[in-house]
Amino acid sequence: MFSPTIAGILVILLLMVLITPTPLSYSTTTTELLNQTEVEAAEEERIVDTDLYKNNPLVIVTTLANELETRINKSGAILEITSRLPEVRSTPFANSSSPELNGIPRDADMPKRKLAQDILAADKDFEIVFFALPNGDIYLAEPYSRQEKTVNNIAFRDYYKRALEIGDTYLSDVIISSSTGRPQANLVVPIYSEERDDDNSNATLSGLWAGGLNLTSLSKSLQSLNLTSAEERVVYVDGQGQKFADSDSSQSTLLAANTNNTSHNESSFADLQAFRNVINGQSGSTTEIVNGTTMLVSYHPVKAFSNVWAVLYMQQPPSSQTINSEQRE
Repeated sequence: MFSPTIAGILVILLLMVLITPTPLSYSTTTTELLNQTEVEAAEEERIVDTDLYKNNPLVIVTTLANELETRINKSGAILEITSRLPEVRSTPFANSSSPELNGIPRDADMPKRKLAQDILAADKDFEIVFFALPNGDIYLAEPYSRQEKTVNNIAFRDYYKRALEIGDTYLSDVIISSSTGRPQANLVVPIYSEERDDDNSNATLSGLWAGGLNLTSLSKSLQSLNLTSAEERVVYVDGQGQKFADSDSSQSTLLAANTNNTSHNESSFADLQAFRNVINGQSGSTTEIVNGTTMLVSYHPVKAFSNVWAVLYMQQPPSSQTINSEQRE
């Protein structure tokens, strides 16, 4: 069985392969690898100079969509590869799981906990890593403070149902985390017995290895863009049209735990034709009404792990492109 130290090194090596082609020495310590990975990850978050592309907004949305897709795929790859490790696939303390603890005790199954901690340290796009048993019961979560506050079973969650339905890694839409009350999207990897058919008909589910994405960091990335005009704005929305990141800090309030109809409508872009075009796999620009204002909306899909999100770049159009509200469906 892999030791926690070796598992941690594997996570760091994986990140380095995904982020940089620079060869690594096997004599490099785990700490050095971790520090180098964090530097490379920070450099990966390139700032798009929107001033260079004001006349071609499609370049902006395409670049942002590609970078977001890369970040999601990187995080998903970490979960997929580590899901093959023996310490992830086994659940030796399943009988110690209890609803009162929302899983197993803090000091139980330390190899799996250490691996989850290594992932969190290496990939700042994750804010939680957890393992659920086949019936949806939480087995463990890191940080442990999140396990203490979470629900003890996720079988009611759409991401649990969808991951089992497709039998493969799944990117969820935005939910409200029960442990923080904040919006969160999860990457979920179902783990099956070694031998299974292509349609999973003879597969035995061992559990789900998952990570919650840090959506706050995505908003901060958008707010670092050079969007100084009140007439332009970039948002990321999930497959339901729900906003989860916003370049405008004054409008970056996400879903509240007790969302009412008004706040939901203000953060939903599901009614836009641009969003519907994205769901159909299209990219382009369209002029339509956004919050009572005529805007040129450029859009591009983000396709990752059986889901489609969207990047929407809204700016006031030239007067020749302006339409009035009566012209919109």
